[in-house]
Amino acid sequence: MESTGVYWKPIYNLLEGDELDLWWVNARDFRAVPGRKTDVQDSHWLCDLMRHGLLRRSFVPPKGQRELRELVRYRRSLIEERAREFNRLEKVLEGANIKLGAVASKLTGKSVRLMLGAMVNGESDPETLADLAKGRLRNKHDALVQALQGLMGAHQRFLLQEQLGHLADLDARILRLDLEIGERLRSFEADLERLQTIPGVGPRVSQELLAEIGWDMSRFPSAQHLASWAKLCPGNNTSAGKRKHGRTGHGNRYLRTALTEAAHAAGRKKDTYLQAQYQRLASRRGQKRAAIAVAHSILTIAYHLLSRKTEYQDLGANYFDERKEQTVVRRLQRRLEKLGYQVELAK
Repeated sequence: MESTGVYWKPIYNLLEGDELDLWWVNARDFRAVPGRKTDVQDSHWLCDLMRHGLLRRSFVPPKGQRELRELVRYRRSLIEERAREFNRLEKVLEGANIKLGAVASKLTGKSVRLMLGAMVNGESDPETLADLAKGRLRNKHDALVQALQGLMGAHQRFLLQEQLGHLADLDARILRLDLEIGERLRSFEADLERLQTIPGVGPRVSQELLAEIGWDMSRFPSAQHLASWAKLCPGNNTSAGKRKHGRTGHGNRYLRTALTEAAHAAGRKKDTYLQAQYQRLASRRGQKRAAIAVAHSILTIAYHLLSRKTEYQDLGANYFDERKEQTVVRRLQRRLEKLGYQVELAK
């Protein structure tokens, strides 16, 4: 059967566990001739390809992993919805001439929540609202007073109340999902700790990695096969001896999103191999391409950690310089000489 969208799941649930060898295949592997495609012809074409051994089985995780995937993906959708709700909240504040986002680094802090709650209850005095600040935000008292001088209407107070209630409900749901996911992954604590040794990979990203790729790496012959399945490696696009632009393709978007977030976080982790790789590529190819390359490296590292049951050993921030030390020395020497300096090397 063609694995299109989520329409294969009901049939798979009914046939799973019976004495049947189920094959799910990618529609990309058996495209019919354009203009001659119907559902009946697709069925005949599938059977013909199957008889000749020209189909490749798609990776279908076991039932426990599929259930974990649904929980993790739903949690991510709630987290994204919470971010959108904060954007709506900031829009309401901007409409009321309140520039709280220009002073506070984020609207998710405790101080901001206290100020918003006071606004909902009818408080409008900037001094009183600024006195609710906690921690380091108290050092910005004058800026807070100026930012809180707005024109809050009755309908805007109502909107703030509804949005704060929605955010509280989302926080409670995300917390319950965290507890449920943590309980299901209790037997994989060692694997989660190994993954969290990778720079940029936190508790939630490690859980998403296990949910998407699984904990049994024997399904993938190598790390290259896993990266190809996740579509985080360059496409093979060569013609007439020329290498053309090879796009990464469309793979598991949840896995790609989690790895990209981890890559951006690793790019800010000082004195690490992944940060050096990110900066080295970002200067030449841009931050987005650098993030995809680092995401590929993180996925490769995760494969080896899960398959070998070892901990991550960082190569260091000077890995690329030490690998081609003489080239780096000559390049830097030429740059100094162009500026008029006389350079004498000693080691």
